[in-house]
Amino acid sequence: MAEKANTDKSEWTRYYRLSVCNSIEALHARFVTHRYARHSHDYLVIGLVESGAQAYWYRGERRITPEGQVFLVNPGEPHTGESATPAGYVYRTLYPRADLLARIAEDMGIGCLPHLKGAVLNDPALAGILSQLHQRLMEQGLQSECESLILTGLAHLIEHHSENSTAPKRAGNERQAVRRAREYLEANFSEDVPLSELAAVASLSPFYLARAFEREVGMPPHAYLEGVRIRRAREFLDRGSDLISTALAVGYSDQSHFTRRFKRFLGITPGEYSRASKIRQDWPPKNLTS
Repeated sequence: MAEKANTDKSEWTRYYRLSVCNSIEALHARFVTHRYARHSHDYLVIGLVESGAQAYWYRGERRITPEGQVFLVNPGEPHTGESATPAGYVYRTLYPRADLLARIAEDMGIGCLPHLKGAVLNDPALAGILSQLHQRLMEQGLQSECESLILTGLAHLIEHHSENSTAPKRAGNERQAVRRAREYLEANFSEDVPLSELAAVASLSPFYLARAFEREVGMPPHAYLEGVRIRRAREFLDRGSDLISTALAVGYSDQSHFTRRFKRFLGITPGEYSRASKIRQDWPPKNLTS
């Protein structure tokens, strides 16, 4: 398990990464002016607002999460994130991957990746599990205990907040033309792909493609491309690449530009992410005794 803390005026972040549960990640942070750009993840976002109030645009609405409540973002669904008040907010998040959710759902007899209903949940039991998990992370508790809390929390979430109705369209469910455009961006993530070039790949006009892409994927092509770049950057950093090499490899002109965009998407800098990725292999610390 790894932790990296950062303080910047009234804002701070503590990022955790555990090798259990398919390398699950968590974030404890206070944000005042920081705003997440519209983006999506290949993992679930579960966030407990500890103080203040958080706002995010999700499923066509601006949602407000007050203190003590939990917000959700399903894998693949576009969203933003910011403070709902000038005073900012403190929150604790957990980022389980879709395949972990699918395995738990299968063990529960559901047999498919659950789609979670709702956005802001008033669920004291779930909030308590998230709070307890983060407390164990801060105390550098046993990995087995952290893993148990993670699995308990996700099972509770699936049992009480999943639905059987059809999920909104996500990447992979679009019509063929939009799928070709999306796959082209996936393959050419390091390039500044013009809309005209993307439209030619999809055999649509640029205007029609832009509208169809956003309607079916949930964000415009340029936002989707940047999401792919951030995902690829994480992969490079996980393999030990340095920041400047990673920035150039995924299409950013310099390290400072890369750092700004990475933080807008994930809330932490690539340096924090990279350091945590490197030191998680050293867990547990040698000064701990069983």
